[in-house]
Amino acid sequence: MKIPGLRSPHDKVGGLVYFGRMLDKIRLHAAGKLPADYVANLGERDWYFYDARCCRFLGVKYPALVKRVKQGGTDAQVLRWCLKVGGKKTSEQIAIWNTFMAKRGWRDEASGGVAEEKAASGLGRRKDIVTWFDLFDVEEGRKPAGVIA
Repeated sequence: MKIPGLRSPHDKVGGLVYFGRMLDKIRLHAAGKLPADYVANLGERDWYFYDARCCRFLGVKYPALVKRVKQGGTDAQVLRWCLKVGGKKTSEQIAIWNTFMAKRGWRDEASGGVAEEKAASGLGRRKDIVTWFDLFDVEEGRKPAGVIA
């Protein structure tokens, strides 16, 4: 399902994958435009949620991030706030984050979850969907970017 205003998890803000998508979800939820299936996965309720992983990486709490996003500003301004609160990240830390997130579900312990969700979505035969990011993109009407090798 296409969701206007929700970008691909591959899109980067300040060099980080997923961060912009998390901001989009916060903004869409605040505007009452985020589908219920997505609302269920917001925040830090479960440690493995991508929002929770991103907040831990940045060293910020999700409720504080939501408050900051609602105050307004660009993605870059919100990221600068995160890095001020949680600490700056090195180029290596960002590279590790990006690679981990972009490959999640490809030949790791999350592979079974991707396969199950693909099957439940009627996409089980698709060979081009190997990561969670691929699945998000296809489910939202985008072509999968493919695994970064």
